[in-house]
Amino acid sequence: MRTTGWVLLLAAGLASGLCSVAAQPSAPSDTTRTSASPRSPTPSPDVLEGRRGVFRSTPLFYVAGETATLHNRSGLNTPVTRLSMRTPVRRLSCEADWCRVRTDGGTTGYVAAEALSNMWIRVSKRERRIYVYRGAELVHAFQADMAYNSFADKKRNGGENRPDHWRTPEGTFYVVHKNPQSEFYKALVLNYPKVEDARRGLDAGLISRSQYEAIRQAQQEHRMPPMGTDLGGWIEIHGDGTGDATAWTQGCVAIRNAAMDVIWEQVRVGTPVLVE
Repeated sequence: MRTTGWVLLLAAGLASGLCSVAAQPSAPSDTTRTSASPRSPTPSPDVLEGRRGVFRSTPLFYVAGETATLHNRSGLNTPVTRLSMRTPVRRLSCEADWCRVRTDGGTTGYVAAEALSNMWIRVSKRERRIYVYRGAELVHAFQADMAYNSFADKKRNGGENRPDHWRTPEGTFYVVHKNPQSEFYKALVLNYPKVEDARRGLDAGLISRSQYEAIRQAQQEHRMPPMGTDLGGWIEIHGDGTGDATAWTQGCVAIRNAAMDVIWEQVRVGTPVLVE
């Protein structure tokens, strides 16, 4: 399934890569900042639709959490096909607990309303903020702590002797796991490394062919990829942030616990995350 660009289409450890701290600054009292910032206007339609310059009024959604069944009639046991997690669909209408949708391939049918989501997250490394959208609507904006090297894209595991590689990877990701008992309060784990990272790592001699295949297989099956290779891993949006847009993580994005509580129930496995 195509994954690159669908974040935009939604008008839509430790030394081995875990985002642990090294002399984390003390955090002030926790407050939540949910108002939209004047510096963060709603993205233009071409951004939201993968920069293809196409924007239709029909809202874009995706299958979140688990595989969903597409029915030819609502409320009846009339299955047509199965839609895997993160399958993009256009929601045509909703009634009660069912929504009529059209897939990217043109198939029309009904799915349970609870199976659909149009939430997505944008992380701005330059602004040190995260923005949470519902379709094209900006619903939350929070100050975020970033990695020590918040300017460069991630290429490999940082480790204690390579602090320059404590970086946050850039591109299109999704929440592959929600950890309610994180070392940093709660954590949304991203699906880094992806196949393109693995291909680059294989070409550079950072990972083996078997490690490449394991990452590729995990992506195909929407599972957490191997996190212990020299590409690094355990890139998360987690709590215990200072709220002051500081730089102390080893690649993660940290927000205040109150901010994490705000988005925790809204974000699901499969939620797209754009890091730029």
